[in-house]
Amino acid sequence: MFLFSLFENTYESVLFIVFGAIILLFLIIDLGFFNKKAHVISTRSAFWQSVFWVFISVVFGYLVYLYNGGADASLAYFSAYLTEYALSVDNVFVILLILRYFKVEEEYYHNILFWGILGALVFRAIFIFVGAYLIGKFYWILYIFGVFLVYSGIKIFFEDDNSDIDPAKNPVLRFSRKYLNISKSHFGGRFVIRRNGKLLFTRLFLVVILIETTDLIFAVDSIPAAFAITQSEFLIYTSNIFAVLGLRAKFFLLAGIIDKFHLLQKGLSFILIFIGAKMLLEIFDVHIPIVVSFSVIIATLIGSIVMSLFIPRREAAK
Repeated sequence: MFLFSLFENTYESVLFIVFGAIILLFLIIDLGFFNKKAHVISTRSAFWQSVFWVFISVVFGYLVYLYNGGADASLAYFSAYLTEYALSVDNVFVILLILRYFKVEEEYYHNILFWGILGALVFRAIFIFVGAYLIGKFYWILYIFGVFLVYSGIKIFFEDDNSDIDPAKNPVLRFSRKYLNISKSHFGGRFVIRRNGKLLFTRLFLVVILIETTDLIFAVDSIPAAFAITQSEFLIYTSNIFAVLGLRAKFFLLAGIIDKFHLLQKGLSFILIFIGAKMLLEIFDVHIPIVVSFSVIIATLIGSIVMSLFIPRREAAK
C-alpha cells in the first residue's frame, strides 16, 4: 500500500527516486570515504553538516512545491519536518545520557549514531507503512492519534526534564545482558566479535540497541504528529527521514549547550497539543489551514528558543 501510493504520481515517483539517491549517496560517502576511521567530530564540522542537511531538506521541500502539489504540499512537508526536527532535541539529550552511562569514548560516537540512524530509516518506514494502512482502513484512528498527542503534550509540559531516565532499567538492555554474551571491552569500536567459536557482543552493540529503542519511543510521538499534519505517506516519510539524517550532526552541535534551551520542551508540548487539537476539531468539521499550522509551529519553536536565552532556568528545590 505504502509503496504503491508513492508511485501514483509521476512527479512524486521522480522525487522519491531523488530522495533515495540522496540517502544512498550519503551512506556511501559518509561511511565509505569520510569516516572510515573512528575520530572525534569537531563542533565546526557538526555545524557545517547541520547546515548541509537543513539546506538539502529545504531544497527538497522546494521541489515538492514545484512538482508535487504546490504550496499546501510544501507547507505540510515543512510542518512535519520542523515538528520532527524539534522533537528530536529530546532524543539528543537521551542519546547523550546513554553514551555517558556506558562511558563511550567520543571517537566512537559517530559510528554508533550512523548505525542508529540507519536503523531509524528502516523502522520508521515500517511505522509509517503500518500507520498509513490502518488509517486507510479505519480513518477514525486519526482521532485516537489526536487524543494521544494532546495527552503527550500535557504530560511533557509538566515534566521537569529527562534527568530521571535510567538506561539500566531499559527492558531491552536487561534482556540483552541476560541472554547475550556481552563483553566489557569495545575491541576498537567493533560491535560483534567471534572468540573461541562463539559470538561476543561488545558494549557498543548495547549502546546501538538502546539508541534504536529510544528512537522507536520518540517515533510514537512524532509519527502520529506527522499524520495529524498530512496523510501523505510520501511527505511524512521524506520529511521524517531528512530530520533524522540531520540528527547526528545536531547531536554533536548541541551536546554541550542543550541545557540552555530549557523552555524548548514547553514549546514542543504546546506543538503536540495544538496538532492533536487540530485533528480532533475535524470531528466537528473545523479545518485549520496548513499555513496556520505551519505558522504556529515555527512561531512556537522560535519563541521557545528565544525565551530560553532570556529567561533563566529555575533551580530545582532541594
